[in-house]
Amino acid sequence: MSSHATVRSPEDRNSVRSPYGEFFRDGYVHRDLYVKQSLFDDEMRLLFGSTWVYIGHETELPNANDFIRRRIGRRPVIFVRKEDGKVDVVVNRCPHRGALLCRFERGNAKRFTCGYHAWSFENDGACVAIPLRHAYGENFRLEDHDLLKPARVENYRGFVFASISPNVPSLQEHLAGSASYLDQWLDRGTGQKVVVNNGSMTFTCHANWKTVYDNAGDGYHPPFSHESMLRVFTRRYGDDTDMSYFPSGSNEGPMVSRDLGNGHTVIDQRPAMHAKSAWMRQHVHPGREAAETAVFDRFGEAAGIKLLDASTGAGMNISIFPNMLIVGNQIQIVDPVSVNQTSIQWFSTSIEGAPVEINLTRMRMQEDFPSFGEVDDTAQWESCQEGMEAVPEMEWIDIRRHIATHQGRVDADGWQTHPITSDIHMRAYYREWLRVMNGAACGATRSVEK
Repeated sequence: MSSHATVRSPEDRNSVRSPYGEFFRDGYVHRDLYVKQSLFDDEMRLLFGSTWVYIGHETELPNANDFIRRRIGRRPVIFVRKEDGKVDVVVNRCPHRGALLCRFERGNAKRFTCGYHAWSFENDGACVAIPLRHAYGENFRLEDHDLLKPARVENYRGFVFASISPNVPSLQEHLAGSASYLDQWLDRGTGQKVVVNNGSMTFTCHANWKTVYDNAGDGYHPPFSHESMLRVFTRRYGDDTDMSYFPSGSNEGPMVSRDLGNGHTVIDQRPAMHAKSAWMRQHVHPGREAAETAVFDRFGEAAGIKLLDASTGAGMNISIFPNMLIVGNQIQIVDPVSVNQTSIQWFSTSIEGAPVEINLTRMRMQEDFPSFGEVDDTAQWESCQEGMEAVPEMEWIDIRRHIATHQGRVDADGWQTHPITSDIHMRAYYREWLRVMNGAACGATRSVEK
């Protein structure tokens, strides 16, 4: 196995000949992947229809019959907790004339009734009532008109995924090496349950969904793209603040980017962010001093620092291909809208049973980056989209960082590890993109270059 990973060129004798191979060559991807309408349409049908897609966290539905609308690519679905307490997913389309069945974003309902002709369905998808049913004849059966459901719905420690296709491995197999990082994210601190019950912030950017996904695993951009934010933090709070540890010179430091298989990756900032105390790196936010005093008074300084360290960002950017991101303590859903428009939904998290001061300061810190940092990122995504659309003569997008430096390695767990600024994230997920788009069954093979 090589210490560097790359998307194979279609001209490579070992590459798979496919309708999509022309969009890749070693270290580059074609601009059409971001700007071509027909490719976007194929992604919505083939990619999002042929792999596990993140739907939501089970704690978003605390009560029986709670529901939320979500999407699998373009397919509208309803994420629901049924009467028996189990979570499920049904397709939000009436089988009669195709109308959206549920038109509320969220709520609580045992039954959904179509607003067009009043066909009614239990929240498990069973068709239970049709007005003037006699007109369909004596052979008409309600059970033949149940709502469509994804072929597979599985739950990994509260994270609920669905697959339209039945030809996928188990969710655990699909998550591959990312499962271990999800475990670490969930179990840090005192190991109390993570809950997603604070609502969400949704915004739309005018860029292809993959520009957002590219950025999630990009450890190269922070000191440059977020320069103004970091300059303000440094001026006010000193040099040793959060994110000041990202490299801008030749020494890339101890942080790493890892290919975890099946398109999933992680940027691990913990060797720098948590080297001493992540809490002490955090800049001032409302209630910080009061929270620290209350926690120290209750638990003592040593135990209190551990609790406060665990309340800060996790120091892991975990990307679960194709639509789930974990950034710090927050969960993101990347929702493609059109070839050049993407909706991003941020979910803050709390710790069940934690002292109120911990969850309050956790919330203040979660408000920080979406307000100050994500605006920088959005400007870059939209600028990339504009440039790719406007200049067709420049066809190729560069994803070569650390291909030729031989600084990567395969660690004992079998996954590739590169310096923090490597483009291994893009190369890893594009290999999975190509595999799934080629129509192969979603196997649990490791994405390590041979």
